[in-house]
Parts: sequence; C-alpha cells; structure tokens
Amino acid sequence: MSESIVAAIKNRIIEHGRGWCFTPKHFLDLDSDTGVRSALSRLQKAKMIRRLAQGLYDYPREHHVLGLLPPKAEEVAKAIAEKNGIQVQPTGAYAANLIGLSEQVPGRIVFLTNGPSKKIIIGNQEIWFRTTTEKNMYASGTKVGLVIQAFKNLGKEHIDNVAEARARKFLFGISQDELIKDLKYAPQWIRSLIVNIMGDLG
Repeated sequence: MSESIVAAIKNRIIEHGRGWCFTPKHFLDLDSDTGVRSALSRLQKAKMIRRLAQGLYDYPREHHVLGLLPPKAEEVAKAIAEKNGIQVQPTGAYAANLIGLSEQVPGRIVFLTNGPSKKIIIGNQEIWFRTTTEKNMYASGTKVGLVIQAFKNLGKEHIDNVAEARARKFLFGISQDELIKDLKYAPQWIRSLIVNIMGDLG
C-alpha cells in the first residue's frame, strides 16, 4: 500500500469537505479497487472517515456538543447515485421537509429512482430507494421536481397560502422556460398550481 495513494485519497476527501459521502468508486482513478478499499480501511481505522454501510463512507460532520452528526440522507443518496449511474429524487414527507413545508424529518426517507429498489439502514435512519417510471424521474435533481413531490405528498386540499408562499420562495430565480420544461409530466393540478404561484415570472 503506497503512502502516496493514501495521501491522495485523504486529500480528495478533505477537498470535498465534511458531510461528503462516497464509495470506493470515487477514487478508482487513483488506484485499483483493492488498493482503494485498503486505503479507506486505514483511514477508517484512523477515525478520519466513517463506514456507514458496506462500501459506503462519509467524512463526518462534527458538532462541538453533539459530537459526530449523522449523514444527510441526500448526501447518501447522491453517493449511491454516482456509484451506480442512476438518478434519485426525494419524495414524500422528506421532499416536503427539504423545501420547508414540514418541520418533521421522517424516520423513513424515500427517494424515487430509475435504478433498482433497495433499502439502506444507517443508525436509526431508513433510506429507501423506490423504482419508478421515467416520467416520474423527468424533473429529478431540479427544484421544480422537489416541489412536485412535496405537493403530491401534501395533497391538493392541504396546500394553503403558507405552503404556496414557501414554494414560491424556494423556486425564486427559476426561469419561465425551465419551469415549463420541468412541469411537463407533473399532474395537471400541480402544474396549474405551480404556474399560478409563479405567475409573476413573465
């Protein structure tokens, strides 16, 4: 095991900053899979990085009182998406939480994906990946996609003036063209509602 490989992997982790989640695949330009895994094992033993699940690590965030903080679900999902070449889209109560429509972080976090369905347990957090249609993934990774999923979770009858105002604030700065493009496959009631909320764009 070359010390220079360990140092290169360590430097890349530090460059990404605390909170970054990653897999051995993120370093395969530096060494073989075996070499990378060996280096990560050493960095884990040195308590620089944390093993979250098989083949999944993070450079943990620290709090001066609470100590090491759990990883953010979106960072975990991003690492898995990059590893497997898939798309992921937060959905349900988690999507509502991310855009400020709900204060509660659900114990079970769900992402839609065009990859296989799977479940990952990290500490007391369940992260689910649920296979869905390409239409549902059309706006994945966009702010509009997040609002679509949050509104689906809330339901038409539960979207009040406060929810509309928060969605408008979250979508602030988005262009008319981008909005219309990302709404292409949204349910009609959500499409109409978001266009109405963002009516001052044009």
